[in-house]
Amino acid sequence: MKRVARRLIVVIAVLFATAALVGSSLATAQMREFSGRIDKVNKKKMIVDNRQGDKVSFIPVESTVVEGEKSSWKALKKKDWVTVSWRFIDKPRKAYKVVVLPPKEDDD
Repeated sequence: MKRVARRLIVVIAVLFATAALVGSSLATAQMREFSGRIDKVNKKKMIVDNRQGDKVSFIPVESTVVEGEKSSWKALKKKDWVTVSWRFIDKPRKAYKVVVLPPKEDDD
């Protein structure tokens, strides 16, 4: 009987460890990035066009970080190139981090 109890404890410990690893990887896997040129921006929303047919809108949150070529949401302008980090589960999409990239030459 002791052997069965030990095995059960080991199996339960392995299951908990596996669940913890899977849970933590799922939490980080939900963060996504979207890169493109800002099509429209105001204090409530930003629309980013990846120039491949996708336009995605993001809203700022209190903890939104803007870095790179600019340092604030207010400084963002139409035609700035950005990479936006957001969580897959957010509806609407919340911009947690916006990296402003150097200007690109494009044939508008």
